[in-house]
Amino acid sequence: MSESIIRRIDGDDPEIGEFIHREFTRYGEQNGVVLNYDEFCFAASDETGKITGVITGRAYYNEVHIGDLIVVESCRGSGLGSRLVRAAEDAYRGRGYDVVTLTTFGFQAPGFYKKLGYHLEFVRENPDPALRKYFLSKRLEA
Repeated sequence: MSESIIRRIDGDDPEIGEFIHREFTRYGEQNGVVLNYDEFCFAASDETGKITGVITGRAYYNEVHIGDLIVVESCRGSGLGSRLVRAAEDAYRGRGYDVVTLTTFGFQAPGFYKKLGYHLEFVRENPDPALRKYFLSKRLEA
């Protein structure tokens, strides 16, 4: 076998997506695990249709992982972020997923997620408290 060439891929590439799905599925099946893969994005808009918040992530194996939660500054503190998190949780409840996981930095929202019932699993320390990384999870009850 010749040496592989490594290159950066910018943007969406359907071939890469198909490769990831195929190989994740195959490897899981070889180990007796169902992939159960699904990417998600929920968006909130104001009355004019302007996006005011987004939550993205992916569900796989037995967990749902929140990748990004972004709310425009003018809507922070309005409950919109909580509603977006709840939308993601509700979409996967009762579908074979046990837990919702996420990471957030100190300058972002560890306290916000704790108020929503997320439990701290681990903190990756950093001399700058703003850059401490918090790993949180919440059981997804049926």
